[in-house]
Amino acid sequence: MKILPLFIKSMVCAVALLLWGAPATAETVLSKLLPSVQAGDLVDGAESFGAFHPDIAAVQVLKGKERIGWAFVTSDYVSTTGYSGKPIHTMVAVDDAAQVIGVELVKHYEPIVLIGIPDSKIKALVAGYTGLDLVAEAESGGSSHELDIISGATVTIMVIDDSIVRAGLKVARQLGLGGLAVDTTDTGPQFEIDPDAEASSDWMTLEGDGTLRRLSLDVGQINAAFAAMDDPRAAKRALTEAPETTFIEMQVALVSHPAIGRSILGDAVAQNINDWLDEGDHAIAVVGRGLYSFKGSGYVRGGIFDRIVLIQDDVSVRFRDRMHKRINTIAADGAPVFNEADLFKIPADSGFDPTQPFRIQLLVQREVGAIEKVFTTFDLGYQLPSHYVRSIAAPPAEAAIPASVDRVTSQSEIDAQQALWKRIWEGKTTEIIVLGVMLSILTAVFFFQSFATRNERWFFWFRMSFLTVTLVYLGWYANAQLSVVNLMALFGSLMSGFSWQAFLLDPLTFILWFAVAAALLFWGRGAYCGWLCPFGALQELLNRIARALHIPQWTLPWGLNERLWPLKYMIFLGLFGVSLASIEQAERLAEVEPFKTAIVLNFVRAWPFVAYAAALLIAGLFVERFFCRYLCPLGAALAIPARLRMFDWLKRYQECGKPCQSCANQCPVQAIHPTGEINPNECINCLHCQVLYQSETTCPVVIKKAKRRAKDAAGPDLSRFVGHPNQQPKPPTT
Repeated sequence: MKILPLFIKSMVCAVALLLWGAPATAETVLSKLLPSVQAGDLVDGAESFGAFHPDIAAVQVLKGKERIGWAFVTSDYVSTTGYSGKPIHTMVAVDDAAQVIGVELVKHYEPIVLIGIPDSKIKALVAGYTGLDLVAEAESGGSSHELDIISGATVTIMVIDDSIVRAGLKVARQLGLGGLAVDTTDTGPQFEIDPDAEASSDWMTLEGDGTLRRLSLDVGQINAAFAAMDDPRAAKRALTEAPETTFIEMQVALVSHPAIGRSILGDAVAQNINDWLDEGDHAIAVVGRGLYSFKGSGYVRGGIFDRIVLIQDDVSVRFRDRMHKRINTIAADGAPVFNEADLFKIPADSGFDPTQPFRIQLLVQREVGAIEKVFTTFDLGYQLPSHYVRSIAAPPAEAAIPASVDRVTSQSEIDAQQALWKRIWEGKTTEIIVLGVMLSILTAVFFFQSFATRNERWFFWFRMSFLTVTLVYLGWYANAQLSVVNLMALFGSLMSGFSWQAFLLDPLTFILWFAVAAALLFWGRGAYCGWLCPFGALQELLNRIARALHIPQWTLPWGLNERLWPLKYMIFLGLFGVSLASIEQAERLAEVEPFKTAIVLNFVRAWPFVAYAAALLIAGLFVERFFCRYLCPLGAALAIPARLRMFDWLKRYQECGKPCQSCANQCPVQAIHPTGEINPNECINCLHCQVLYQSETTCPVVIKKAKRRAKDAAGPDLSRFVGHPNQQPKPPTT
């Protein structure tokens, strides 16, 4: 896989050259978002915000002239990356007793929460954190409160909960609220992993000495836990298996320790783990059996494991698909048979200390309605046995590092961001390779289009197959659907201080945009719109099915078709104008694109959005690619720079349009003028006109040439001289 790192570096260099901008300003998230929040909305009775704290990202909350608390944004202190892969910004206010006195969800990009779940429901849940006692959270390790989750937004709510508790504890300690304080006086012994330690090769021995730790729950315990909840529906949906039936038996071991890794997984796998981990990373093995899966199935689509989380003091690690590997075999002698066995990477920048105790929190869910669930949690505690560690000298006492050091622009944070996107790219190796193959095939087809379109039947099935892969793989599986929102975000980034690392966090989207930029110079917008857009592929495939079912196709009069084209340009310019004032408002108005509903969320959304997307698809059954032709703001945005393309690849005859109208009549999107010219702003490069260009059954020019060649091959016609022996034939005229 040496090609992949080289490819990544090349892409980064190209983007740096094309999109060079000023570095991001040293500004906290709090200072950016504070103008959009009213003090009274955050804390009941508050009248205004006061001065910023000189050392940390916190601001006074005032009632009159009296300070009643401190407000901060969680993403200034902890990672708040959610389902979307972007931060969830939550503002929290705490008083001097370390009690939460106000919470507000300020800004986020979560697709489910943004529109799919009523805003009032999310606000009510977030407001429920008012009254949270951070002192009790510190004493219990962050588990003194009950976790309330909204069905359909599990990951989002868990991230919000985690960020409120961990960021709240950090702020409370740094400000000394409620008697909490940062411990800077500890000079006791420090520990590190002992690489020379040995581990038993017997599973039972590993369990006995604490190398493996177990959480075992039976059906009776689970039914009792849900019966004790406030929701009576949970008890009514009790499991019917015998109470002693194993619900889940989950075991954990820290396999990044060399001895433990070799003992449980074998020498070869342990070495592979070592190669998989970067410097400072750690890994745990989690195995399980029983009725319940600790993995679930949501991670397949969302890329995040929502049933387990690692917690260590203020540190919590939520595992994503790029941090996961399957365990195929267990090498330890006497190991039981497990339903599932997996490895999870703990990143170096998480702050995890393998020599200190931690716990794996398991989220158990129960359906109480058609789409509703209730949740409870159980903890599996783990501490590395003492014989696997060794003591080291305590570091000399140092002055506390000022908390005002900006997390965003510090070198360590920049290094962490670089490590993050590199890990993401490595974790998406398969997806990147598949996309690279698709782009290579498409490029070859465009360069050798005369050969590719020679056989009409073959090319038709090739195109249908390619569009199917685009829809199913790029769209529904990888969610690699470009949007006009991406362009507005890029423009906003260029205006406020460009940072290309943010765009590298989504490899497929980054590669697609890079490919689109290159394609615009060669072929125009059609390379993406006609071949790589999942929603465009969905429209065309449905239209083909409609044709097979003999659903009538409507061809709009040329004058009306030409007057409907500008609609998409008006929509794009309107969205762009709104984005100059408010990118958030522009993102909401960008729902004119049905991409999120039909591709990203698979139609699992509020009914108005599903109805809108369905209406566009139904219209496309009668007018092929109806949305692409008249409403798509992304297509309009791509058409504008496409005017700069360097080549005209589509071949035409002088007779095209004068008088022949075959291509114009058969163009799927009516992009060919009656006079024969192809409008590059509307062409989707489906290459159907190039199929007709070589057709010996449809194109009059080709048919005429074929007849002439056949006539020349047959020689002159001498039949008119039969019966006239005295008459000599004249030589044929040329």
